[in-house]
Amino acid sequence: QVQAVESGGGLVQAGGSLNISCTVSGLTLEDYHMGWFRQAPGKAREGVACISWSGVGTYYRDSVKGRFTISRDNAKSTLYLQMDNVKPEDTAMYYCAAERETQVWNGRQLCSSSSFFAYWGQGTQVTVSA
Repeated sequence: QVQAVESGGGLVQAGGSLNISCTVSGLTLEDYHMGWFRQAPGKAREGVACISWSGVGTYYRDSVKGRFTISRDNAKSTLYLQMDNVKPEDTAMYYCAAERETQVWNGRQLCSSSSFFAYWGQGTQVTVSA
């Protein structure tokens, strides 16, 4: 049984930093491209950042480029999202996810839809105060 557990969320002031992580069990992490998604109240879930199985390939949505960094440690089965210079509009529940099936890396496509992902964590809340 695959289980993904996010942690590290919380309340942070605008301009501050936060590092959230996701530990996955029940699958070999290095076999999967991974992603971070977020969902704010009343809004659709959106891809924030995605990373290839090796960590070499990364993709970010425009609004977080230069501020967020996705990384992974396959030996620890853990995915990370370093969030710097956060803004109130970053407030959301953040979810990690593993792709549904192994495919050639295409970060833009992978991050465009949650339908490409099968294994989801329960989420960690990030709240940015102005």
